[in-house]
Amino acid sequence: MENLEDLKMMAEQWSNQGIEYLQKIPQDQLYAAVGVLLFTTVLLLLSIRLVRRTKSNTVLLSGLSGSGKTVLFYQLRDGSSHQGTVTSMEPNEGTFVLHSENTKKGKVKPVHLVDVPGHSRLRPKLEEFLPQAAAIVFVVDALEFLPNCRAASEYLYDILTNANVVKKKIPVLLCCNKTDKLTAHTKEFIRKQMEKEIEKLRASRSAVSTADIANDYTIGIEGEVFSFSHCCNKVTVAEASGLNGETVQVQDFIREYIKP
Repeated sequence: MENLEDLKMMAEQWSNQGIEYLQKIPQDQLYAAVGVLLFTTVLLLLSIRLVRRTKSNTVLLSGLSGSGKTVLFYQLRDGSSHQGTVTSMEPNEGTFVLHSENTKKGKVKPVHLVDVPGHSRLRPKLEEFLPQAAAIVFVVDALEFLPNCRAASEYLYDILTNANVVKKKIPVLLCCNKTDKLTAHTKEFIRKQMEKEIEKLRASRSAVSTADIANDYTIGIEGEVFSFSHCCNKVTVAEASGLNGETVQVQDFIREYIKP
């Protein structure tokens, strides 16, 4: 109780001192100080609103050549596979409302979708878009997965250890494409195999790694077998079929991070 009374007395003293100090300040100076405080507060609130409004709407489609990125791009844009298209050598990009949302009433926020070429010589183009990315869709061919497992895992490893991805915690969707085919591998099988390959990569690159030297980041938990759940950014797995237009899980992922 004594401590409480002491605190009350100290609070009263500080309050009185504060009032006396304010009374000594000329009114014009006091008004000016209040004006500056209000002006600064308004500017701060406007800046916060502006930052929220200018949140990135860019989604990157990445993955090896032939995985079906370009078909997915056109399916998401206009609901057509463009007869399968051909392997793109330049980024396809556009800002649009997802095709399935064209019939929705009211305003729908458009998505800036970028289909980054998967050829090894053209992958540096990914670096140009990563700083503005809100999310990444990494496409894997579920039909021809095993022959490309190592290469796809290396590419994904480089993305997951990229400085932009780690610092901004950019979410990644591992999209298993062509799962409508009878001989396609399941998303669970693909996830487990890629986790195993990335675990091998962690071991082999731990001593000297071009990716880690460039980005100064590693993934996983030391002493534990790698799992996508160990990444600082969220990594989820989904199935799709670009040719058949089965892209619901991809659209749901996009709209999770780019609100309509």
